[in-house]
Amino acid sequence: MKQTVKFLYIGKEPISIRFRYLLILFDAATIVFFVATAHVPHGPGLIAASWAVGLVILLDFSARMWIAKDRWKLLRQIYTLADIVVIVSLILDPFLTGSLAFLRILRALRLIHSYHLLRDLRRDSSFFRTHEDAVIAAINLLVFVFSTSTAVLVFFIPEDSKTPYIDALYFTMATLTTTGFGDITLPSPGGKLFSVFIMVVGVALFVRLAQAIFMPQKVRHKCPSCGLYRHDPDAVHCKHCGETLRIETGGAA
Repeated sequence: MKQTVKFLYIGKEPISIRFRYLLILFDAATIVFFVATAHVPHGPGLIAASWAVGLVILLDFSARMWIAKDRWKLLRQIYTLADIVVIVSLILDPFLTGSLAFLRILRALRLIHSYHLLRDLRRDSSFFRTHEDAVIAAINLLVFVFSTSTAVLVFFIPEDSKTPYIDALYFTMATLTTTGFGDITLPSPGGKLFSVFIMVVGVALFVRLAQAIFMPQKVRHKCPSCGLYRHDPDAVHCKHCGETLRIETGGAA
């Protein structure tokens, strides 16, 4: 059984790769579920759905822990800690009422699990290897936007809003881009401070994404001699030490 689980999670066969990308689709579905239900009263149906999602995430977490060579190291990874927080919030769903409902915001941390997939993408996709900096910058911005929008949704958007999440996302993007239309505002001191946080961090992430897109593209390939890990896509020798490189490439068109 353990060998089968290892085969699925770390194997290089097509079935293993399909399994891991199936997990990506599951992550995307859970993120949509968490966002769609963050502002909705949770009755028996949503509680059961939350428990079902929590069980799948728990099984995935348990499998990764079971096959890990160093479990303590895995527990210190940010995506592992995020999964633990999400699992706990899902198990406690029936008790997240009133003042505790804000804990549902923590489920946005499931987005951090996307960083765990970078290893597979780096190995499986030549496009990702060539544009890794831009893809990671885009993921960083996406995680920030959805996490921040969920926080705005839970803490600041009134319950009588007809489109609560759209309002939260709209406010986040208007603030993050410093457009500032002003039709949706957070007038409280806490809301103003949160708006400042969105502007400062969001602008920095936007600038980083622009740099990654417009700067000359590099691929990540560690030089076996000096350790330099950023090279031109068609590099044959390391610019730092002259060592011969063997960067995986599909060749010229």
